[in-house]
Amino acid sequence: MTFAPKTPIAEILTALDTGQITAAALLDTALERAKDASGEGARVFLSLMEDSARAEAVASDGLRKAGVPPRPLEGLPISVKDLFDVKGAVTTAGSKVLASEPPAEADAPVIARLRAAGAVLVGRTNMTEFAYSGLGINPHYGTPANAWDRASKRIPGGSSSGAAVSVTDGMATVGLGTDTGGSVRIPSGLCGLAGFKPTQSRVPIDGAVPLSTSLDSIGPLAPTMDCCVRVHQVLAGEPRRAIPALPVKGLRLAVPKEFVLDDLDEPTAAAFQAALSRISEAGATIVDLALPELLELPVVNAKGGFTAPESYALHERHILRDPDAFDPRVISRMRRASEQSAADYYSLVNARADIQARVAAKTSAFDAVLMPTTPRIAPPIEELAADDAVYGAVNMAMLRNCSVGNFLDRCAATIPVQDEGAAPVGLMIMGETLADDRILAISLGLETLFT
Repeated sequence: MTFAPKTPIAEILTALDTGQITAAALLDTALERAKDASGEGARVFLSLMEDSARAEAVASDGLRKAGVPPRPLEGLPISVKDLFDVKGAVTTAGSKVLASEPPAEADAPVIARLRAAGAVLVGRTNMTEFAYSGLGINPHYGTPANAWDRASKRIPGGSSSGAAVSVTDGMATVGLGTDTGGSVRIPSGLCGLAGFKPTQSRVPIDGAVPLSTSLDSIGPLAPTMDCCVRVHQVLAGEPRRAIPALPVKGLRLAVPKEFVLDDLDEPTAAAFQAALSRISEAGATIVDLALPELLELPVVNAKGGFTAPESYALHERHILRDPDAFDPRVISRMRRASEQSAADYYSLVNARADIQARVAAKTSAFDAVLMPTTPRIAPPIEELAADDAVYGAVNMAMLRNCSVGNFLDRCAATIPVQDEGAAPVGLMIMGETLADDRILAISLGLETLFT
């Protein structure tokens, strides 16, 4: 028995527990796909952790054979984004400039938690350099192509590009990513996966190269929301417990009138409206909600927001030492830090708190807020790689809706809602701050309408 790409991890765990497959065999399949010269593995993984992964798989099989109760992720091959510290390895965050840094002295907390939960860590996945883009393009290591349309070589979304493709192509059962402005949800949405961005404080961000310590969060990219639930609980250091799907009937769901529905392409608009109709027919109440506060976000972030000064502060010594080693489209955004004074940054902090409070006063009466995960489907890589202006415009568009959740420090999930065979389109389900379990339960319920 082998596992097909995007097999839900509950099915794989059952096969492992009943002896239909072993962790070693699962890993063999994942590695075979990753090494296939005709596939995307060379662009998905910056390094394979083959030796340690084989040891982990053998140990997992040994524990099962000895009758030890399986841990939550026992024997599952999981990929990890290249910005997480793994003891003994250099953390490059998709860059060249960090290649000469010393190896990590310890695993990041989330890596340690995955290991403790029995995961088999397959390798470190490609990403936008320093996670500073929603497109997934990396000029240093190449860009893995979206599985939906390999002939057109479309972007996977970013910054967790390799994480998404590792799952769609069966090189891992789940990918571990980060989300600062949508870097879990954008590639999940564009690649037809489920993804979850927690409230920032639910999962420790220590041991991950920051993009913005004000906005960074960590979450899974996975075949289903149940997979996301299982992995999120491990990342959050919580015991495994079932989260029942909330019935769709009776839910009160809001759709913002402003900002998030602007300039949708035709496939996205059609899939989003069809999804709303299906949800309404299932008994939910959907309300068009005026949220003019969202129109303030481009204004308050006009000087680079939190990401420019916080990323520049982290990488200043590298920028001054070797600016040519950076992706030009990344370093140019970091250098926008010069546009902000200390007073500007202080004003941004205050503006964020004010907008968070005003939006919460309106959305707290609803079970969740719905919007398209991205405003358009995945464009071809070549279309973006050749033109800085096009790259910049599409990048800002892809980040727009997801970045709302990071700025507000909300939890948010994405589920695929496109028709079978059509371009992937994600539906984002955003909850209140610290309402993570509830938004997971709502997302599980909504997912049943589209599977």
